[in-house]
Amino acid sequence: MTVSQIKSQSIEQKELRRVRRSRLATLVMLSIVAFSSLIVGGWFAGEGKITSIFSHLQNFQNNPPWWLEVPRVTGEYLLAPTVILFLVVLLVMQVSPQPKRWSQQIVVAILLLLTIRYIVWRSLTTLNLATPLNGVFSLGLFFLELLVLTSGTIQLFLMLNVKDRSREADRFAVAVLDGSFTPTVDILIPTYNEPNFILKRTIIGCQALEYPRKKIYLLDDTRRPEVEDLAIELGCKYLTRSDNKYAKAGNLNHAIAKTQGELIVVFDADFVPTKNFLTRTVGFFQNEKIALIQTPQSFYNADPIARNLGLEDAVTPEEEVFYRQIQPIRDGADSVICAGTSFVVRRKALQAAGGFVTDSLSEDYFTGIRLSAQGYRLIYLDEKLSAGLAAENIAAHATQRLRWAQGTLQAFFIEANPLTIKGLRPLQRIAHLEGLLHWFTSISRVGFLFMPLAYSFLGVIPLRATATELLYFFLPYYLVQLSVFAWLNHRSRSALLSDIYALVLCFPLALTVIQVMLRPFAKGFKVTPKGEQRDRFSFNWRLASPLIIMFIVTAISLWRNLGMSMAKAEWAATVPLDIAYQIRGIGLGWLWSGYNLIMLGIAILILLDAPKPDVYDWFALRRVVRCNIQGENYWGVTTMISEVGAEIALTQKAFVSAKEMQPVTLEMMEEEVELTGEVIRTGFQNEFPTVRVMFQQLSLSQHRRLVEMLFCRPGQWKRHNTPGEFKSILLILRILFRPRIIFDRNIDVNAIAVSQG
Repeated sequence: MTVSQIKSQSIEQKELRRVRRSRLATLVMLSIVAFSSLIVGGWFAGEGKITSIFSHLQNFQNNPPWWLEVPRVTGEYLLAPTVILFLVVLLVMQVSPQPKRWSQQIVVAILLLLTIRYIVWRSLTTLNLATPLNGVFSLGLFFLELLVLTSGTIQLFLMLNVKDRSREADRFAVAVLDGSFTPTVDILIPTYNEPNFILKRTIIGCQALEYPRKKIYLLDDTRRPEVEDLAIELGCKYLTRSDNKYAKAGNLNHAIAKTQGELIVVFDADFVPTKNFLTRTVGFFQNEKIALIQTPQSFYNADPIARNLGLEDAVTPEEEVFYRQIQPIRDGADSVICAGTSFVVRRKALQAAGGFVTDSLSEDYFTGIRLSAQGYRLIYLDEKLSAGLAAENIAAHATQRLRWAQGTLQAFFIEANPLTIKGLRPLQRIAHLEGLLHWFTSISRVGFLFMPLAYSFLGVIPLRATATELLYFFLPYYLVQLSVFAWLNHRSRSALLSDIYALVLCFPLALTVIQVMLRPFAKGFKVTPKGEQRDRFSFNWRLASPLIIMFIVTAISLWRNLGMSMAKAEWAATVPLDIAYQIRGIGLGWLWSGYNLIMLGIAILILLDAPKPDVYDWFALRRVVRCNIQGENYWGVTTMISEVGAEIALTQKAFVSAKEMQPVTLEMMEEEVELTGEVIRTGFQNEFPTVRVMFQQLSLSQHRRLVEMLFCRPGQWKRHNTPGEFKSILLILRILFRPRIIFDRNIDVNAIAVSQG
């Protein structure tokens, strides 16, 4: 048998095993659904045994253990646990504004105890199993809630051991800087249809890395002559292949077979590293057990949700939560996620693991799992050492998230399943379980939209609780969690804004989760489009349709609940307990519907993409310049710079003609670079004249200086904090009463610049 025949047979056997796993995983899920449906059907049909079981459960709910009863004290004493715990966490956060190991452990311990207490109370006293209809909704709400609580509780548990590698990086970097440890490095830039101007800045950024023994390879999976010409112009290696098999994973594996560097660095086509990326990461590989180092993904443009709401200056990208909170706690559990870009991997370890995984759309995630299963360590260095382009419209944002969901959930159907693969420790499996459960919480978010409708249209009461029970059991858990939410994620997201982000794509994500569990490999790899522009507002009807329908139905529900609540308020105190529960349920349904209505309104506004007429991003960067306009020299300071232009505030109150298309020469003093261009706009800012200049054709050396100045300065990508809960409420009101489509129709794309040092 020839080598090719053996290889072909191995591939066939691998595909057969994958099909068997797919069928088994799908069969298990369908069996659970079928079994649950039979129980529900029997309950509605009045089947004696099933009805008897639920009757006993309802009796237990009506007579809970004594330790779950509310103390017989007045209201102010019932509030005591809430007030005490709230003051404790406020004191801890005041003493430790940034989470430290000790302060985080105190807060997490309090939250874990409150969460366990809340789950016990919800499961033993609040379920309504009096009738099949009430029971189905009550149990459904509880299990949807339990899904979210389980994911959150695992996160809290992992927070008890968080890693910070910055001091280690300082220590290991010494050997790199003094030249005693400088392994060869291959930098791979996979590309598929990205525009040349994006690729050019990435290559220039990689060439600017302060490291001697590096080679840069551009991996073109579309075989474009202009991309090959770009590689020749910039002086980097160009690699391509005859097909696109296995998408990005196949492209990387093809390049690995043709390169020899001891370490491999991967940057997506739009990610530009800072000059110290390698000096901060390579030193870790002095430890032979370390196979991979992941760094955060930063972005030099606002994500489409923030942009469409007009909150570019207030809201951080969605990924900040993952890289500020999730990855550090994953590092503490030795379960760091390889994120596909801005990472360094040891060639020997990667080859031992079989290269990049080709079974899934998330080749990066499962490659990391394979490395861990081989006994290697993956670590996370929480330093912003690169920056890329966030998705530029809501459709691209959705494409990216749905691909991540599908790729991650394919874990249940491939060999690299972190729950079953040999070699992982229990703590690592628990951490990866949380990552898988995260995507299922989109189903919970959809359920939370539908649940208030049951109050209004079906008369269902899925939660039975008195006001005193809510004060004693629910309020401490909710208020403490809300208070520490942003603090625990290092001010990357408030709870309210996090809910908005979750709501926007909850319907397509929930549908994707279900589709993956039934047909895991039905959809192929879709690249997130980058470098696009648009000159007008555009509405995404496909994503908006379910939200609009839900908005209308919720508005009707709110009206009905409000009417019923007002009608029954007068005689609520004189009715039996079951009727009182129904009245309180109507009141809760009214509040819940109102909250959902506000969030749905904001989510619909998010799906209205704001114009982005310029493909280049502008940066709020201050540089002293000397301008020569019509033979006269003027001194000034840049207020905004991009790769194609600059805006300068002149420090002299000199007259500058408003005539456009005037030639101008700019000399940036700190950068020692001279640029020529044309004045396209003049104006005044704080009584000083300003000029907007568009650069003329740049030489390669000039373009390199601009890219290095804009993207490659060490430490330039700063952390920005999202407002807390109170300020988030004000932002929500601002969004509702001043939507961008009405009050900010004439968007000057260059007027919003990314803040830099």
